[in-house]
Amino acid sequence: MAHHRTAHHRTALHRVAFLAFDGMKMLDLSGPAEVFAEANILGARYSLRYASPSGEPVRTSIGTRLSVDSAAAEVDADTVVVSGGDPLVTEPIPSDLTEAVRQLRARTRRLVSICTGSFVLAAAGLLAGHRATTHWRHARLLARAYPDIHVEPDALFVEDRGVFTSAGATAGIDLALFLVERDHGPDLARHVARNLVMFMQRPGGQSQFSAPLTVSVPRTPTLRAVTDLVSAQPAQEHSTDSLAALAGVSPRHLTRLFNAELGTTPARFVERVRLDHAKALLDAGHSVAESARAAGFGSPETLRRTFVARLGVSPRHYRDRLEATH
Repeated sequence: MAHHRTAHHRTALHRVAFLAFDGMKMLDLSGPAEVFAEANILGARYSLRYASPSGEPVRTSIGTRLSVDSAAAEVDADTVVVSGGDPLVTEPIPSDLTEAVRQLRARTRRLVSICTGSFVLAAAGLLAGHRATTHWRHARLLARAYPDIHVEPDALFVEDRGVFTSAGATAGIDLALFLVERDHGPDLARHVARNLVMFMQRPGGQSQFSAPLTVSVPRTPTLRAVTDLVSAQPAQEHSTDSLAALAGVSPRHLTRLFNAELGTTPARFVERVRLDHAKALLDAGHSVAESARAAGFGSPETLRRTFVARLGVSPRHYRDRLEATH
């Protein structure tokens, strides 16, 4: 600990401000804040300050009343963290919140959003032309609402020109740890991760945590019959030719239907259905070999390649972590 006390005196102060608002998700604020606070114990010097657009206390997602230090207009920070919250995707974003973010962006070198906090940044015009991410459940909405943003739905967090966006609430903790590593190096960040019992770098992207595939119901009855069959019996042989024969159309016409209505090809659709089926089987406790066979992958190696390519983690690793969680 003597080494850490010495390091404390050599380290420059880094000011972190959290922007709070009514309905914000508490973990979006408390998770990253705990990472910075733990880093302080180990030699970093983060000053943590909490603000709201008006300077008034806010009511969080868990019903607690959170006092703040000041109004956003009075904050001058090196890093600004904007929390997410369920109202951000169901209700209009308050203008005082977007205006507060614009003001803070002009006075900080690092702007961070957690989970759906990306919608606040987007509404403030601060993500135009940027790469960004958000919670997997709302990634499509962000992309549709703001087509000038390059949304990366599988990323746990994204950095682009001083703006950092993260996926769900716990991904905000991953991002905070990354920022500690950026500021103080991997050794201190590794100590923080160990003390908080978390991954130094979580394997894979957020697709591995997402819900099973949800596909819009095709308008064309012919295509609906094809997708229903694949979803009900993923282990069957489903080549483009065989599916086209079932639909009574040419393979080229079937491919056009898939692209027009579902934005994918028949082969990619089949692979996605099989992958989700395999994930569900692994979730239920089946072995990798059983899941591969029942989902239509043919062999565990084929399932492994698809898992790694799509989710960034092997099926065995995915299953082992599920068992550890259970």
